[in-house]
Amino acid sequence: MEGGEIMSTKNIEEKQYLIRFKADTKSHLTVLDHDICMTKCPDKICTIFCPAEVYKWEGLRMQVGYEGCHECGSCRIGCPYQNIKWEYPKGGHGIVFRLA
Repeated sequence: MEGGEIMSTKNIEEKQYLIRFKADTKSHLTVLDHDICMTKCPDKICTIFCPAEVYKWEGLRMQVGYEGCHECGSCRIGCPYQNIKWEYPKGGHGIVFRLA
């Protein structure tokens, strides 16, 4: 650190609060087959590895709260059944980072 700089001590929740979203009306995330989630994936692992908690198992379907997606791409590689289609949100939409 140089002259007078103070290191940030914010925790992850405080840092996530700084993130803003400009959500599109159409999801950029798609669960391809809800039956795979129901029958082959008892642990619903996407509900665990997604840092934004976008995926929620409700009843017989995986609900996708795409509006809060951090666009990290973990769902692209984390689903053991490659059952999630991830695309970038269309231009001008998605996550907006604020660092302070």
